[in-house]
Amino acid sequence: MAYDDVIPLLGNFGRYQKRIYLLLCLPAIICAFHKLGNVFLGAKPDYRCQLPDEFPNATYALSEEQFNASYPWDYKNNKFDTCLMKVDGEEISCDHYIYDYSKYESSAVIEWDMVCGKSYMRATGDALFMVGVMLGSIIFGDLSDRFGRKLIFFISLVIQVVFGLIAAVAPEFWTFTFTRAIVGATTSGVFLVAYVIAMEMVGPSDRLAAGVICQMFFSTGYMLTALFAYYIHDWRWLQIALTVPGLIFFSYWWFIPESARWLISKDRVVEAKVLIQRAAKENKVTITNDQLDNLLRSDVKPVDPNEKRATILDIFRHPNLRKRSLIIFFDWFANSITYYGLSWNTSNLGGGNDFINFVISGAVEIPAYTFLLFTLNRWGRKSILCGCMLTAGLALLLTMAVPEDHKWLVVTLAMIGKLAITSSYGTIYIFSVEQFPTIIRNAGLGAASTSARMGSIFAPVINILSEIWTPFPLIIFGLLALSGGIISLVLPETLNQTLPESIADGEAFGKKVKKPEDVPEEVPLKTIEVEKPSNGSAPPVSED
Repeated sequence: MAYDDVIPLLGNFGRYQKRIYLLLCLPAIICAFHKLGNVFLGAKPDYRCQLPDEFPNATYALSEEQFNASYPWDYKNNKFDTCLMKVDGEEISCDHYIYDYSKYESSAVIEWDMVCGKSYMRATGDALFMVGVMLGSIIFGDLSDRFGRKLIFFISLVIQVVFGLIAAVAPEFWTFTFTRAIVGATTSGVFLVAYVIAMEMVGPSDRLAAGVICQMFFSTGYMLTALFAYYIHDWRWLQIALTVPGLIFFSYWWFIPESARWLISKDRVVEAKVLIQRAAKENKVTITNDQLDNLLRSDVKPVDPNEKRATILDIFRHPNLRKRSLIIFFDWFANSITYYGLSWNTSNLGGGNDFINFVISGAVEIPAYTFLLFTLNRWGRKSILCGCMLTAGLALLLTMAVPEDHKWLVVTLAMIGKLAITSSYGTIYIFSVEQFPTIIRNAGLGAASTSARMGSIFAPVINILSEIWTPFPLIIFGLLALSGGIISLVLPETLNQTLPESIADGEAFGKKVKKPEDVPEEVPLKTIEVEKPSNGSAPPVSED
């Protein structure tokens, strides 16, 4: 028996679970603040070289004749190249810049002149932030398995608030980047650990809805980030404003329980029973101690010391499992790089208001997740994943064909791509869980998550290519999404399928088995024999 057998007695998703679940979803909002805040903390306004006869406090505005006389024309991007200036008939680079403060009054880019030859610094900062997120998912995930969900959640939260405030007073770029990377690591400790606690107290039938709704809270934080930035114009005060709400969640120490499922896994059954009885009382149901003792009775089989333990390397030793796993890893990479690339690229779309574009980019995630709630268990994981990735890829590639004077169409296509890739990203989580065999599932998901983090690390590097040619990032993201959608067509559907348990099951999963009518008539069916392995599992069969 297991904790899943207790949940129906508690009323499945009763009042107690709903209250705790809602509280655990709220931290996703502040994690969105930190993950997406750098769009405005490091906003890049329009700029131009400071001309030899200008003072540092000169205004950005110049007449078209002055621009034409002072700056060369960039024919590829159809605008003036303001990283160079004309001096005595020569084009030379500059060290000082004049910024347009009409859109952004303050940002780290302005303060540390991270433009032109220093544009790499902004991309480096974003990439290192995501390196922190990747390391945090590994470190805090392991610590939460060892020492408990609740403790690691609060340690992560304290570190997040402390280093978030230090980032606000950072005297130079590298201090700011280092502290932001630590904050990035803590988003894994705060959001992922809270997510795990929430999912561990929900029954199997409610996990799809619970997981998707939790992501909607992240989307809410996404949109609120633009609201903060719209009213707070100084980037240092904006960093403080995005960090301080984390203090509210310190109060959770008295409201959020440890995961009963984790306590049971650590053989701390007495503590788990206290939490279960507390939940039962709030849900107005009665569970006797005898019932709990029976349901929580350990039925774990003793481990055979001579049995070889499966590792992540086993998925590469079997051709079918290896093929499926590599496709899944690529899908995670493509989804992550496209999702974060589009999220951080709203200011480079060239049309409309940056703040409105950012809010729209977050708002389209709500219908994207709602779409999953109604279709994922009806149409299947494979059709949703492939369809959404193909849609995202085509929408982003179509931006190449948009005329220069139709910027609104570029924004529209980019938002369609964002909506589709959000649905795809939400699907790949569930699809991956069902593709890997049980014996290697956690290791497989860990490798897939690492692939996703690599994608998010490269996203800001791809975005910086817009300075070479504006459509570059959208084209690259579109090609990756389109490729992922095409190659995923070979993956087997997992909806309503018996999931693989062993490595042998995983290798056989999705393979085509010859039907009797496919066998030549001259070969009697009785002569076709399959030897059953000693472990009783289904044998691997050859692919057609």
